[in-house]
Amino acid sequence: MLPSPNDGETDAKQKQQEEDKQNCNKYVNSGLTRNVTVQFLMERLMNMGCAPPKGFISCIDCGDKQAGAGFGVVEETIIPPSTAIKDKDKYSRQANDRLKRQCDNTATLQDLQDQIKAQNEGKAKLRLLPEIFLCQNHLVNEEHAHQSMVHELIHAIDLCRTKMDPINNCIHMACTEIRAENLSGECGAVRELVNGRTAVGTFKGHGAKCVKRRAILSVEANPNCKERANEYVDAAFERCFRDTFPFDRHPNLR
Repeated sequence: MLPSPNDGETDAKQKQQEEDKQNCNKYVNSGLTRNVTVQFLMERLMNMGCAPPKGFISCIDCGDKQAGAGFGVVEETIIPPSTAIKDKDKYSRQANDRLKRQCDNTATLQDLQDQIKAQNEGKAKLRLLPEIFLCQNHLVNEEHAHQSMVHELIHAIDLCRTKMDPINNCIHMACTEIRAENLSGECGAVRELVNGRTAVGTFKGHGAKCVKRRAILSVEANPNCKERANEYVDAAFERCFRDTFPFDRHPNLR
């Protein structure tokens, strides 16, 4: 049998995915063993009684999704309907299919919208489970990976210390996104200069603008919060931008 014209393209893609995963796993390991900020946050999680489970941080191929990392898996608990048992089975199959797509990283915005709709109709309850994933195919370098780890660990800290419900409470989501953007170093002067977001000599106050801009984009990804994302971030900004917990002071300011 002659090889398909697509065989070479498939092999190259698989090879690239393997290389990306290898590099990502290397970055995760160096973050856990050498990055003092990552180590500090992991230690604080354990001291707070939220010891990370096995496989807490993983590397996945995120396809075309433009993200460096993500936090949380949405657990959907089915509420048995008062109608026939076959309806319960149908809802359970739908929930299991959505959970599988999350784990396979093939979940879509429609999946999240369906989960929220099921909750609003009283058919399910949603809960955010702590889990960090790094998008191995979108990581620029080790520093980018470590900043992404810090960002997601701030979310884990917030979920541990409060009854945070970022799926349904848009102020909660805005606050944790503001804190994660601010404390991770993702809005640092060098990164903003490289990305062309600011110019030399004009960075004063730009860090806060960067945090707000990125937080709004994150909040807009939640169907519950999309329409008023700007308002939620504005409402939470002053208090949450000042909140450096669990650090005594901002970790990136000297």
